[in-house]
Amino acid sequence: MCGRYSLTDPDKAIRELFGYDGPPLNWPPLYNIAPTLEVPAVVRGSGGRPRALVKARWGLIPPWAKDMKIGAKLTNARAETVAEKPSYRSAWKGRRCLIAADGFYEWQADGAAKVPFRVSYEDERPFAFAGLWERWDGPDGPVRSCTIITTAANAVLAPIHHRMPVIVDPENFARWLGLEPATEGDLHALLTPREIEGFRPYRVGDRVNKVQNNDPSVLEPLAA
Repeated sequence: MCGRYSLTDPDKAIRELFGYDGPPLNWPPLYNIAPTLEVPAVVRGSGGRPRALVKARWGLIPPWAKDMKIGAKLTNARAETVAEKPSYRSAWKGRRCLIAADGFYEWQADGAAKVPFRVSYEDERPFAFAGLWERWDGPDGPVRSCTIITTAANAVLAPIHHRMPVIVDPENFARWLGLEPATEGDLHALLTPREIEGFRPYRVGDRVNKVQNNDPSVLEPLAA
């Protein structure tokens, strides 16, 4: 699963990942992103723009939902069933997105305790999760929301947790967003477990357990 992640320099990440060349985004550093927060996501564009940068509430709210509460339960979508589940299948067909990050957190069971780890590239470069997005028309106006797709953990992460978020490589961005032709098989192939060169997990302190702690200290490796 993916219950928390980080994006420590949103402006830099969006420029590096997607070639954004617009004005500064003025998005604050996000060290401990939790469900229900608004996060940057890239979706298929319109009106001549191939891609668009949007804000989306983490926790997908299907169009048929009575209220936003369901979103807290739909922060992750399993790759194995994402095309079939009623909450996701419409978005799977036409509203896939990319969610920028530079690390994510997983908790390893240690008896009754849960030990937090952060996973990132060794050089801390940004990357993109495979996601889906939806629009929900609520009483106070439309709400855009998203979910992160997860798959079985690779060999590096399996000792920590049995699931991990799907990472989409830049050469597959257009295919995932629907800007290039892709069959169902092509899309599912992007969601299969794989090793990611340069990824490394490291132990962090328990401050990450509280969503209120959104500062650089939550990223710091725990001293041996």
